Amino acid sequence: MRVKRHFQSGVGNELPQISSKGRGKIRRQVRETLEQKSTRAEAIAVRLVKLYPQLKVPLAHRNTFELLVSVILSAQCTDEAVNKVAPELFRRFPDPEKLAQAGSEEIERLIRSLGLFRAKARSLKRCAQQLVEDFGSKVPATMEQLTQLAGVGRKTANVILGHAYDIPGIIVDTHCKRVSGRLGFTREREPAKIERDLGRLLPASEWTGFSHRLIIHGRRVCYARKPACGRCVLNELCPSAEVPPT
Repeated sequence: MRVKRHFQSGVGNELPQISSKGRGKIRRQVRETLEQKSTRAEAIAVRLVKLYPQLKVPLAHRNTFELLVSVILSAQCTDEAVNKVAPELFRRFPDPEKLAQAGSEEIERLIRSLGLFRAKARSLKRCAQQLVEDFGSKVPATMEQLTQLAGVGRKTANVILGHAYDIPGIIVDTHCKRVSGRLGFTREREPAKIERDLGRLLPASEWTGFSHRLIIHGRRVCYARKPACGRCVLNELCPSAEVPPT
């Protein structure tokens, strides 16, 4: 049975104080100051680092170009599915020049098992052409330039910036959006606005790791339909957590 959770953040190194009242009602979070919310975010970040100490992009790649291609392919698709088709795709088209010259039908054939494969094939070919024509066959290292590429939005750009160039960025996908909302860090739906809200809570040096760990946590614990609150290490810090009535 769900209960209402009232959440009042502490300051400094103190953890937020939580009390539960009522039965069968939706929890509400007491309004926090930015400082209080930031303190809670830091506590959550520490727990996530302990839970997921090693960060590695789960997409198969050997260089920045292959990472870019894999992230484009991963839209509305599992990493496992991408990793099944990526090796042969990279064997046939190991660099932007070869991919730019490839026929769309050949690219489609290699990625046919993925969702939206026709649209992705068009994006890959056009993206490769842009890399060759506009960036000297190199993957650019700024948000402005990356988002000019076909198939590249802010999420893909932040993956490239954070994991290929060590430039801080907040990676907002469906998992990050869901988990950050449940944690009470944002009420926004647009990725750029979620980036803004999360960016105010932690130093830039923590952005990539924190958002990546939110994604992992959303995949492994904070499921969309039925979050596993009972085994979540963030339970006592989360205003949306399900706790047994007392």
